[in-house]
Amino acid sequence: KAAAKKAHRIACNHQLITQNHKNCFMDRYPLSQAAHRRSIMVGAAGSSAEEIESLRQQVEDLKTELKKKENEHAMVAPYSRTFSRAMISTILNSESEGLSMVGQTLRIAGWVKTGRVAGAGSFAFLEVNDGSCFANMQVMVDKEVGDEVGGLKEITPTATCVLIEGELAKTPEGTKQKVELKARKILHVGSVDPSVYPLAKKKQSMEYLREIAHLRPRTNTIGAVARIRNALAYATHKFFQDNGFLYVHTPIITASDCEGAGEMFQVTTLLGEAESGAHEPVDQAELEALRAQVAEQGSKVKAAKEAAAQDKENKDLAKASKSEVKTLLAMKESLAQLEEKARVIGGIQRTENGSIDYSKDFFGKPAYLTVSGQLNGEYYACGLSNVYTFGPTFRAENSHTSRHLAEFWMIEPEMAFCTLQDDMQCAEDYVRFCCRHLLDTCRPDLEFITKMIDSDAINRLEQVASSPFMRLSYTDAIAKLEEVEKSGEKKFQFPVSWGIDLQSEHERYLTEEVYKQPVIVYDYPKDIKAFYMRLNDDNKTVAAMDVLVPRVGELIGGSQREDRFDVLEERIQASGMPLEPYASYLDLRKYGTVPHSGFGLGFERLILFATGIENIRDVIPFPRWPGNANF
Repeated sequence: KAAAKKAHRIACNHQLITQNHKNCFMDRYPLSQAAHRRSIMVGAAGSSAEEIESLRQQVEDLKTELKKKENEHAMVAPYSRTFSRAMISTILNSESEGLSMVGQTLRIAGWVKTGRVAGAGSFAFLEVNDGSCFANMQVMVDKEVGDEVGGLKEITPTATCVLIEGELAKTPEGTKQKVELKARKILHVGSVDPSVYPLAKKKQSMEYLREIAHLRPRTNTIGAVARIRNALAYATHKFFQDNGFLYVHTPIITASDCEGAGEMFQVTTLLGEAESGAHEPVDQAELEALRAQVAEQGSKVKAAKEAAAQDKENKDLAKASKSEVKTLLAMKESLAQLEEKARVIGGIQRTENGSIDYSKDFFGKPAYLTVSGQLNGEYYACGLSNVYTFGPTFRAENSHTSRHLAEFWMIEPEMAFCTLQDDMQCAEDYVRFCCRHLLDTCRPDLEFITKMIDSDAINRLEQVASSPFMRLSYTDAIAKLEEVEKSGEKKFQFPVSWGIDLQSEHERYLTEEVYKQPVIVYDYPKDIKAFYMRLNDDNKTVAAMDVLVPRVGELIGGSQREDRFDVLEERIQASGMPLEPYASYLDLRKYGTVPHSGFGLGFERLILFATGIENIRDVIPFPRWPGNANF
């Protein structure tokens, strides 16, 4: 009986649990009562076709809802989720140019480019830009919405910062943009007093914009240049990464002069110490008195030694002699310390010959801001094959031309088992890749540049992207220029002859007038090129190359590196430089030397080429030149 009762109790519990599971399932996945009854009736015979169709429809509805939620989530900028802000580029640069989003409630944020009140004060139009693309988003704000933040005039001044929520709507036929935002509420206003805002709506000169470099990114020109610069930086990394290069960070502070030009910014802590006033001046009278005492003590030592020598058995004389010597040594040490203090001139320690004592400096030797990461890049290339650097470099050249900066960025690949021919091909492929990437990703910015700055910008990029580069030896280039000059076709400011360093006017004439395409000039005279370039068999030229492009002239300079120890050592000495700072560079030629090549490209010059901007100071965010280090 007990066993029967226990079995009955277990059966009842099982039935209750089964019913609860069914109820839970029905709560989560409700079906019609009829469908539920059918499911009970069908039982082990299987599900009905109607039930399967119903479930299928539910699945499709869930997929649709999921897709909608995913799209809404994707619209929000990843790190603006607190504000649920969509970037304007996400809307206007979409495949439908925003039409597929019509009817959605969105939030956009940015700065008002232009604003105007219309409809007798009943609404306002705003052109809002957030920097993500060239185009602005047009926003229509009704008076009632504007009144909530102080009125329409509070949000229409140029540069006002706004965060606006509204419904995306289709614009009437014939308007420039296909969509606009109908504002429902304004969630943030960063107001501007237009009477004092430095950037008026009128066109400003580039010189004036440099004086307000902290605000110039808001202008159309500098905004477009910034996006083009970004695209070229991305293209640089993509090109080298896709071709198997390793990105290497080379030091900014160096003890060697890669170019051998000597135009380097020095890095030192000595000036700070000098200005601290920690060094007390030495009393010259005290110094002279101590020198006299040392001389006098020297005479005493001499006399004591002579006395001790005459009576070698007298221990007292020997002891006295030693005591006088000890006194003299102590006095000499004091004199040396005082003389060292006396060599502090202007708060800076000097050596005995009057030069600066760099052993007292931070690095214990002269140190500078680098002019190139090439030497360090070679160290890694001679162990890892193909590497590239991309970083800031510095040149203390007192030049105020439109082509020079004190601080600029360089791209410098180095390749093992690479000849000059391979080097030239890499340089060409890189430039053409960058041009193609710009055309594919920055078309609106380039269209603005072509309209307002350089009418040939897009055509030039398309030509370079689609055409192989001309290759020309230095000797042939000089012959061509001499021929042009002799015929009277062109008179150059700088006369042409074999052995000169080609000037910008020569380089541009070759690319713009003679060949009308980029030109790679190679095999330059050794006397006008750096010590590290491989000496050719003629002993007159080196395996160097320059890539010349229209509007800029020299864009890239490169060479096959000198891989022979004895030749490199001789070249360094012939350049008048000490061997010591280049000991590690020479080591590469002692321990497993390898034929290798590389080149350097001034990043700002690449932007000049792409945009046609006249002054290099306008293609870097915060330019540095002699007399200017603002911002």
